Amino acid sequence: MSRKDSKGMFANVLVGLGQEAAPVATPPASPSPHLLKVAAGVRQLQERGELADKLLQGADHIIELDVDAVLPSHIRDRFDSAYDTDRLQDLVQSMREHGQTTPGLVRPMAGAAGKFQIVFGRRRLAAAKLLGVKFRAIVRDLTDEQAIVIQGEENANRDDLSFIEKCVFALSQEEAGFKRDVICASLATGKSHVSEMLQIAKVFPKAILEGIGAAPETGRRRWAQLAERWSANGNAQKTAEQVLEETTPLSASSDERFAAVLSAVSKTEIISPKPVERAQEVVSKGMTLAVVNYAKAGTKLTFTKAVPDDFVNYLLRRMERLHEDYLGESQEAVQTIKTK
Repeated sequence: MSRKDSKGMFANVLVGLGQEAAPVATPPASPSPHLLKVAAGVRQLQERGELADKLLQGADHIIELDVDAVLPSHIRDRFDSAYDTDRLQDLVQSMREHGQTTPGLVRPMAGAAGKFQIVFGRRRLAAAKLLGVKFRAIVRDLTDEQAIVIQGEENANRDDLSFIEKCVFALSQEEAGFKRDVICASLATGKSHVSEMLQIAKVFPKAILEGIGAAPETGRRRWAQLAERWSANGNAQKTAEQVLEETTPLSASSDERFAAVLSAVSKTEIISPKPVERAQEVVSKGMTLAVVNYAKAGTKLTFTKAVPDDFVNYLLRRMERLHEDYLGESQEAVQTIKTK
């Protein structure tokens, strides 16, 4: 990462942390509110730049930590596969040749002397573990809200998190009890967008999302499409599990696994639940005469043993007349409805 990029990233870290900057000359007053707003923005950038310079140049601000002293955050922003050894090879090679040029950010763990929690720099920490070297980091006292927002801002600066990783990041925050405005700030987006991301993340079991992976080339539209078809398919999870067993990470990329799941869930016949069979007793003077079973194959009337054959024959003789009476009453009802 270039020094310019580092300055921009650490400018975000310093926002809201109560740091004091060297005074910057105030530009001449302007009668134009627009120009005053622009001038204020320039001053803010200058102040942040000076603070970033001090932070990066001051050796006492950056310390080297044993990798075992740095504990993971309880809110993840990447899938676990992002830290696989084969996914870190380029970063490991760069750090082997040039060292860790950009420090991470950690905060002290309350009640755990000598332990720190990672805020950002997880991949650099993982690479340091593989290389067997210390992890260079800035230490800051941060609240939970400050830490999660800074973690999200650093992701926004890199712009390499996939859409579904951002959805899972938002859901993890909600499950941890963070308020919606904090989640919005960590993702630098509005409440409506965050609501959609949460809805999509909640549709899928976590095991399915892990099986598919980050799918870096798959955006919001296709994930929303899968969520819709998933919800309409009663066999979606079983279908997806079968697909993911066949398309392992060794045989297909994450985006290819997503496409395979989408195709399978879309093609699988949606199984409607079986109609529930009903039964109704025919009771007269406390005695059950018959049982009526309503089923898809047809309705059946079964007389009980308590009913004599003479009554059954009596009913059969009157069946035709009863049916005619029924048809007559039905026609009268139809005519009444038409005349109203």
